[in-house]
Amino acid sequence: MAKVLYSVTMSVDGFITGPGGDMQWMRPYLGPNPAVDELTPRIGAILVGRRSHDGDDPYKGEAGEGEAFGGGWSGPLFVLTHRLPERSELDVTYVDDFTKALAAAKEAAGDRYVNVIGANVAKQCIEAGELDEVLVFYAPVLLGDGTRLFDHPGGRTVPLQRIRSTETPTANGLWFTVG
Repeated sequence: MAKVLYSVTMSVDGFITGPGGDMQWMRPYLGPNPAVDELTPRIGAILVGRRSHDGDDPYKGEAGEGEAFGGGWSGPLFVLTHRLPERSELDVTYVDDFTKALAAAKEAAGDRYVNVIGANVAKQCIEAGELDEVLVFYAPVLLGDGTRLFDHPGGRTVPLQRIRSTETPTANGLWFTVG
């Protein structure tokens, strides 16, 4: 059965995008990462929010632009959206209901991970009790503003248990189970 994993790179001050959804801040930290290389073949499907799917690409102008993990992964991609497009894309399914999107992604993933991309989708997974693991790569930079890793007005405690940590020259990682 598929596990649901929120994997993301964030600044040390807790932002996954810069102001206005900017992802170019991430470019200096996209170097080789053995943890990412280990993870990508374990991903069976991606569940992504529409803003993340249509947003800025840290690989803009480079090989891998517009592709998951900069071209390091391919497979079924499920985009959660309130605005269904008129035309579809190869290997991309647009779904306007969270429960249906997650169920379809889990089915497509089989016994591998459903990798969640996007803070809002991750928050919906947490609220539904469906998030199993979190993998955070933290880049040595302060952004000061942008999209937070997790934002819940009024606060919400989500206990995490560390599985392991990784170190690379560009971004260190912490891997947790939820609960």
